[in-house]
Amino acid sequence: MRKLQRGAAPVCLSKFRHGVNNWADVSPADKAEIWQELEAMQGKRCAYCEGEINKANRHIEHFRQKGRDPSLTFAWSNLFGSCNREDSCGKHKDRSPIYPPPVLIKPDSEDPEHYLVFDQHGGVSPRNSLTAAEHHRATETIRIFNLDASLRAIRFSHVTGYIQTAEYFAELEAQYEEAEWLPLLEQEIADTAHHPFATAIKHVLTRQG
Repeated sequence: MRKLQRGAAPVCLSKFRHGVNNWADVSPADKAEIWQELEAMQGKRCAYCEGEINKANRHIEHFRQKGRDPSLTFAWSNLFGSCNREDSCGKHKDRSPIYPPPVLIKPDSEDPEHYLVFDQHGGVSPRNSLTAAEHHRATETIRIFNLDASLRAIRFSHVTGYIQTAEYFAELEAQYEEAEWLPLLEQEIADTAHHPFATAIKHVLTRQG
């Protein structure tokens, strides 16, 4: 999960009204327009796990489920693009027992990296520096989206190739001034920024986990 910058709402959403329309009224053309703006915000990656998504394995996700809060069915701020994994992300969230919505970290209004840290084994956990309230939110976000569990092995397959690179930068840090090696590390992070699970890769490269 990473910080997202939300752009302008798709024009098509303005024609729908809570209490008059339901999600079944959103046509394939409307959904294509929504996806265009979702991709501008999050690329071709799930908003929650950061795994790669495409037309065959994605859905438009209501952060607050439309069945629990119908008034937000057509709210642009409530829409994200999620993968179709049954055991994580949007689908797992929607099958979770009722929870207070504010407990979840919302990636377009908060920076998930403040709360979550990924390790070289593919795992994710709350950061050690959090307050008790923040730690609870981090733990609940991991649980409700199921961001560990089966995703751990998938994430590990993407980060394992960067473990040796991280060790190389650790050696540079021990031998040289920061000005000599930091630009190289920053370039490596920039080069992987659009990869699936890029935040996990970043945390491995910077040895945060």
